[in-house]
Amino acid sequence: MRLSSVSSRHARLAAIAAAFGVIMGACATAPAGNAQAQAERPAGEQGSQPQTQRETYNSTEIVEAVSDFFGVTAEAAGVLVERIFSDLGEPVGYIIGEEASGAVGVGLRYGQGDMVLRGETGTQRVYWQGPSVGFDAGGNASRVFTLVYNLDHPDRIYQRFPGVEGTAYFVAGMGVNYQRADYITLAPIRSGVGFRAGANVGYLAYSRRRNILPF
Repeated sequence: MRLSSVSSRHARLAAIAAAFGVIMGACATAPAGNAQAQAERPAGEQGSQPQTQRETYNSTEIVEAVSDFFGVTAEAAGVLVERIFSDLGEPVGYIIGEEASGAVGVGLRYGQGDMVLRGETGTQRVYWQGPSVGFDAGGNASRVFTLVYNLDHPDRIYQRFPGVEGTAYFVAGMGVNYQRADYITLAPIRSGVGFRAGANVGYLAYSRRRNILPF
């Protein structure tokens, strides 16, 4: 009887120890399983908002558009586009339009066009105006193809963009200078005489409506 009681007690202790081991093993493996699940969970489900980035236009698309707009060869347009892409990368959109300018030492520039953004349907009307400083007199009208960078919302185009000093240059009979404000960069391309005094534009103010006063 005494040996039977001892054996029965040992059996109960072994069963309790085995059960305890199973419970501890389950507790030990649970955190690993949760960590793996969190690692496999998409970023949007972990409480952080994924950053969205607007799609861009590649060089082939822009070269074709610039070539058609100005009526120049793809080779000529490609030289200028390659220079801009090496500086700024691929644009999220562009503005196609025309402008008129005149200068007698100090000049004025007015323009209008339609903005096209990758991922947006249709076009958005844009006007621009601003003072310029030149060394010649006279006036001219020209076509303008402006590349748009880092514009996350269409309405952010409506602000004043100062010219970036030292970025104006001629390539293949066309000229470009960069304008920058609030992390947005614009690269207006003008052809031939249409680039007259363009390098010396102090700023251009882009607006929803035409403004007579450029200031």
